[in-house]
Amino acid sequence: MRIEIKAACLLDPGFLYQSATCILVQSLPALWFMDTPIDDIEHILKTARSVRRKLDFDRPISREDIEACINVAVQAPTGIAGENWRFLVVTEDEPKRKIADIYCEMLMQISESRGVQLKSTHYALMKRLHEIPCMVLVFAIGEPEQDVSSQVGFFGSILPAAWSLMLAMRARGIGTTWTSLLSARSGDVAEILGVPEGVTQTVMLPAAYTRGANLKPAERLPAREVTFWNRWGNSD
Repeated sequence: MRIEIKAACLLDPGFLYQSATCILVQSLPALWFMDTPIDDIEHILKTARSVRRKLDFDRPISREDIEACINVAVQAPTGIAGENWRFLVVTEDEPKRKIADIYCEMLMQISESRGVQLKSTHYALMKRLHEIPCMVLVFAIGEPEQDVSSQVGFFGSILPAAWSLMLAMRARGIGTTWTSLLSARSGDVAEILGVPEGVTQTVMLPAAYTRGANLKPAERLPAREVTFWNRWGNSD
């Protein structure tokens, strides 16, 4: 049974408020949830692109928005490690400049060593990365073991939070780029930011409000071409 109550402000126990519509769901005892159209969810998921252009470098990201996004991120699934995530938000000019220098150096090195041609959008971000309103670095308390199983568990408990953070920012009109290059120079980054030993750096999300960015799904192989059923190689 579903009861919809239209109201300007209604926050009584048992009701959930969303855009002046409070929905009471009685299908399961003591379980309340807000309906969100699947199309809206899939739109955010499919259009969470790396944004390197059409960013507002002059508009600071509000602390309220950043903390709201992190509050979403910490709802991500975790493994045995539990809530070992930590988020370091960098807004000061000097550390941003130093981190940007390291990032640009690493990107050029990888491009040359692997023979990979950088996109024009890469160069656009490199040119102004030091001006980005904020950089959000995602850390994990502890360090992974050497075996693959332990590493899967360790990073599997932190990277979903980083991805949720990127999605939450996307939903608020904040453009980000998933970057992991800095982990190769984690010692230098730790020195810049005062990160103690025993903490693992994962990704860095340079973030800014977007300015007219038209984000849409990318060209990807369809599910039928990347999915097997019951046995490896069996697509039927």
